[in-house]
Amino acid sequence: MHISTKEIEVRYAETDQMGVVYHSNYLVWMELGRTKLIEDLGFNYAAMEKEGVISPVIDIQASYKTPVRYGEKALIKTWVSEYDGLRVTYNYEVYNGAGELSLTGNSRHVCVKKDSFRPISIKRSYPEWHEAYMKAKAQPEEVSGS
Repeated sequence: MHISTKEIEVRYAETDQMGVVYHSNYLVWMELGRTKLIEDLGFNYAAMEKEGVISPVIDIQASYKTPVRYGEKALIKTWVSEYDGLRVTYNYEVYNGAGELSLTGNSRHVCVKKDSFRPISIKRSYPEWHEAYMKAKAQPEEVSGS
């Protein structure tokens, strides 16, 4: 299993009056983690979009544990937890500046043609991505230990 890491410097604009990161910003951070993972695997999502393929979120989940505050650096860990050739589920963990787990979450995606929104098979259309995802995805025994 490949786990990608991305460090984020918490900006003032991302926080509420208490100096705590506002909940919706974690979804943006999940996207940053996902993009970093794709880059780590040797691919570029923007290149796929230029070919008329997009990957919308079809489900998302987030559980907040401990706050991340202004002035800290957050660490996002991202990995592929499920992949079946069509749908991909990415899992996330976000840690605050003290190294405490702040968020667990996942997002599920499918690749579709931009003009029709018809799903495409990653396995057939992007065999290199398929191979990389098969190698990178978590095995059941790895997930329970994360």
